[in-house]
Amino acid sequence: MESVNGKRAQEEAGPSDGTKQEMTEKVSDAWDDDKVEEEEVDEEEEGGIGDSKNGFFVPGPLVSLKEQIERDKEDESLRRWKEKLLGCLESDLDGQLDPEVKFHSIGILSEDFGEIVTPLPVEENRNGSNLFTLREGSRYQLKIKFSVLHNIVSGLTYSNTVWKGGLQVDQSKGMLGTFAPQKEPYVYALKEDTTPSGALARGVYSAKLKFEDDDRRCHMELKYLFEIKKNS
Repeated sequence: MESVNGKRAQEEAGPSDGTKQEMTEKVSDAWDDDKVEEEEVDEEEEGGIGDSKNGFFVPGPLVSLKEQIERDKEDESLRRWKEKLLGCLESDLDGQLDPEVKFHSIGILSEDFGEIVTPLPVEENRNGSNLFTLREGSRYQLKIKFSVLHNIVSGLTYSNTVWKGGLQVDQSKGMLGTFAPQKEPYVYALKEDTTPSGALARGVYSAKLKFEDDDRRCHMELKYLFEIKKNS
């Protein structure tokens, strides 16, 4: 009987989470509203591109774009087709194997103010200050401008992690794609998001935006601050 009464009393008492944790969970839940869980994409096996060892796909050796173009240098039409396809000229290639992604700017698109563009890297005098301010419940997109150098960058992905008060409240991930070197920089808008609403959602947030390729090379890691204000 004592055991039953003790269990009943514990159920009536409810959870004993701290106030700070409850606030964080509410903010996180508000941020996650209307979000769709990302589907996992199965990788398809491609025959004839690499070797299989112990059931695992082993890619072939990395070859520079300059070497690939020079292989068919005697075929003028094929060489021009490759240059058109890759968006670069042979004179722009240096034979370096590893690709490099150079980020020029980050922009914020919002119904509140249109677009704000910040050159990269962020100036030292702006470190510790808000990169942008948004109203609660407003839609926005991050937009990046970047160039690819030396070689094709494959499977470029991003992750954007957000904290408030030192506790993680949101994380989004996405695939940008595969990009070849070209004279003009690429401009890419990340998927649209909506800021949370409510008194607990207002305040200053810290975030980290990271870009990696399918070889796990980190091409940029940007830490920044932003603020969510009351929708007046």
